[in-house]
Amino acid sequence: MLEFAIQQEEIVDLPFMAQRPRRNRKMGAIRALIQETHLAAQSLVAPLFIVEGQRQRQPIESLPGILRLSIDQVLLEASGLYSLGIKAIALFPSISSEQKDRYGSESINPESLVHRCVKALKKHIPELCIIVDIALDPFTSHGHDGLVGPEGYILNDTTVFQLGRMACLAAEAGADIVAPSDMMDGRVAHIRQALDKEGHHDVSILAYAAKYASAFYGPFREALGSSLKFGDKRSYQMDPANSREALREIYLDEQEGADMLLIKPALAYLDIVSKARQITQLPLGAYHVSGEYAMVMAAAANGWLDADRVFEESLLSIKRAGADFIFTYAARRIAEILQKRNRV
Repeated sequence: MLEFAIQQEEIVDLPFMAQRPRRNRKMGAIRALIQETHLAAQSLVAPLFIVEGQRQRQPIESLPGILRLSIDQVLLEASGLYSLGIKAIALFPSISSEQKDRYGSESINPESLVHRCVKALKKHIPELCIIVDIALDPFTSHGHDGLVGPEGYILNDTTVFQLGRMACLAAEAGADIVAPSDMMDGRVAHIRQALDKEGHHDVSILAYAAKYASAFYGPFREALGSSLKFGDKRSYQMDPANSREALREIYLDEQEGADMLLIKPALAYLDIVSKARQITQLPLGAYHVSGEYAMVMAAAANGWLDADRVFEESLLSIKRAGADFIFTYAARRIAEILQKRNRV
């Protein structure tokens, strides 16, 4: 084996060594001082799955650590999240098959699970920001985000009118933000018009501006029981191969009156987050989706990686790409880490 025994005094400084980036990494205080990207609990949105009943805390097999919660348990969870600094939640209903039909009729029931939950939350934690998903897939028997026409084609304009009604009902219940996730054309403009017509001028629209037809949504669909009964969503969700198209969608949603924009999924589309940040001044979010969460949890269960470190690194990468806020199923555990770190 070749051994080197070089004495310190024999080392000659070379010109390129005038630049030593490691000087700024030599101690924790310096690293903290110059850290470029930061995570904060208030920039996280916690998605919550809600179910009917009382004292319901139903595990979701493909989303370890995530539960379907009845309204009484949502109130407890939201209180805990708020105390950790998470000021926003997004609601997703898991309803029975008996409540679903091909028209998604339950979506426009003023006394639906979602609307009762929003009212209870606003009474319990008035300062909490409540985001309501606006799409038909949790309510339809076929699992699509829109109404179905001849030969299985998803009807755009008819769906848009129903989405407008959904948004107004959510606003009446007390939602602060409505989030159309359906990817129908023109829905942002119609929802804004419908909200304003009914006096909901202060309700914001968070547009899923670029939502891709991704393979990462499987656990989410299990959680909602919204698996497709036929076809796929490629006729309305975006092709994963396209980026220029995403920028066009972002431009259109901004012109139609969106107050905020969302990219979904996040990690596999960081280039889209970065490009979006360059063309819009609107607040920009990204959805760290169920499949991205589930893969980490599965690997951690096998002892292959440290879930907390991977989640923190992943969310930092999303922020670094340009996102102002992040929807993530890891919101609570990251907020707990941040709170503990701040106490040290």
